[in-house]
Amino acid sequence: MIDDCTAVIMAGGDSRRMGRDKASLPLGEQTLIEHVATALNPVFGKVWVSVRRHRPEIDLPQVCDLVPDAGPLAGLCASLAKVASAGAEATTWIFVVATDMPFVQSRLIERLAQERKGFDAVVPVVDGHPQPLAAFYSTAALPTLERVLAGDGKHSLRAAFERLNVCYVDQSRFEESDPGLRSFIDLDTPQELDRARQELSA
Repeated sequence: MIDDCTAVIMAGGDSRRMGRDKASLPLGEQTLIEHVATALNPVFGKVWVSVRRHRPEIDLPQVCDLVPDAGPLAGLCASLAKVASAGAEATTWIFVVATDMPFVQSRLIERLAQERKGFDAVVPVVDGHPQPLAAFYSTAALPTLERVLAGDGKHSLRAAFERLNVCYVDQSRFEESDPGLRSFIDLDTPQELDRARQELSA
C-alpha cells in the first residue's frame, strides 16, 4: 500500500476517436473504469475519478474540473487541490491513470513510486515518449500547474513539465515490473477495444 498517495482515474476526455464514453465500455465482465479501479484498489487507500462534471453513473468519489475545457491539466489541478485542501490527513501525492488503460499493473506503480524523492513528478517514458497519464504528481507541483492552467498558452502537461522538477523514468528501469508494458496499452478506437476483448477471451 502506498499510504501517502491518492489514485486518480482520468475520465474527463472527449473520447472522439472511440465515438462514445470510454469509462462505461465493457471489457469482459467489467467496464474499462472498473478494470482500472480494480488494479488500483490494492495499492492505494483512496481512488478518485477526475471528471468534467459529476457523473451519477460512476460509483466512485469524483473530482470535477474547476476550469472548463482545459484538458487533463484541469483534472490534475482539481485533484491536487482537493488533496492539498484536506489538511493534516491529506496525502501528498496523486497517481493518475487514464480510464482507457485497463491493464495498468500494480508492480509498475510500486516501482515508479520508488523514484519520487526530491521530485515534483515521476513520469515513465516508453519508446522515447513520456506517459503523463500514468504518472505520479506531488502537491508541491500545484502552484506551478495552476499558473500554467491560468496562462494564455497551451494547457498542456508537457508545457507544465518544463517548469517542474520531473523524474523521467525510462522503460529500461521498470520493464521487469511490467515485462510486456501492458500498463501503457490505451484503448483509443473501437478496433483497439475489439482486440483487447479478443485477447481477454482467448
